[in-house]
Amino acid sequence: MLSVSGIHTSYGNIEALRGVDVEVAEGEIVTLIGANGAGKSTLLMTICGNPRATDGRITFDGNDITHMNTHEIIRSGIAQAPEGRRIFPRMTVMENLQMGATASDPQYFDEDVEKVFSLFPILKERTEQRGGTLSGGEQQMLAIARAMMSRPRLLLLDEPSLGLAPMVVKRIFEVIKEINKRENVTVFLVEQNAFHALKLANRGYVMINGRIALTGSGRELLANPEVRAAYLEGGH
Repeated sequence: MLSVSGIHTSYGNIEALRGVDVEVAEGEIVTLIGANGAGKSTLLMTICGNPRATDGRITFDGNDITHMNTHEIIRSGIAQAPEGRRIFPRMTVMENLQMGATASDPQYFDEDVEKVFSLFPILKERTEQRGGTLSGGEQQMLAIARAMMSRPRLLLLDEPSLGLAPMVVKRIFEVIKEINKRENVTVFLVEQNAFHALKLANRGYVMINGRIALTGSGRELLANPEVRAAYLEGGH
């Protein structure tokens, strides 16, 4: 479904991605782990066209999207819930969902709202509440719900567990699994919570300094001594 081949991305003179190759097959949950500054978020943003890749090729469903505009990429069936949530804080929950639906056919709006409310029932109780007054966990739920309103076939999630309480993290990962299985949405997940991410994922990649250093099934990477030492608190 998604193929990232030899991608280079730079910020001025700083090369953030250095020949990255990633494959995400339809129906999978694929996770990308790595330290802060490794280039994980840059990869997701590059897939969405901002920043642009300076070299390499990105294809989605066999179509080259490397140089497409972001709104065209979203309309092709890709959505992103970015790091830091980035909801519209002055808008209500419902208005945030309406913004997410702008790339979708209006006839599906009511149906899609009910779907995201079934995933996140608390949002149904908050429809008229401003996004900025929600808890951190509720804001993360809203960010994912807003992304789902565009009816994506591929969902890019950037650090969905960041800064959240353990019980909320558990629920977020449960919902990611539901989105993948029940809604038939392929998921590419960037996470620092390596244990939860690899446990959930079919396959995973480890990024170090803008390059893919390791790849394997979620189970293989969980058992890998290097991964355990670097990302799983010394294996404990």
